[in-house]
Amino acid sequence: MQDKNNTQFFKVEKEQQIQVDDVLKIVYSALREKGYNPVNQIVGYIMSGDPTYITSHNNARSLIMKVERDELVEEILRHYIKNNSWE
Repeated sequence: MQDKNNTQFFKVEKEQQIQVDDVLKIVYSALREKGYNPVNQIVGYIMSGDPTYITSHNNARSLIMKVERDELVEEILRHYIKNNSWE
């Protein structure tokens, strides 16, 4: 039995940080698997903030809600600029 007069310690593990790029890949894949147009659905989510644009398949909705919408736009724009050799 533990001594109740001593302070008890427990360690809480931090939730693993997932990169915005990875979130977009997972969400895109989940939307395609369910037969949705991923571009239309992601744009709908970014514009409205309504998470129902994103399927819950493969935990995609929960993942995308952990990322700020402006971060999603930044990541998409960053890739667009890089892929079009603007930099």
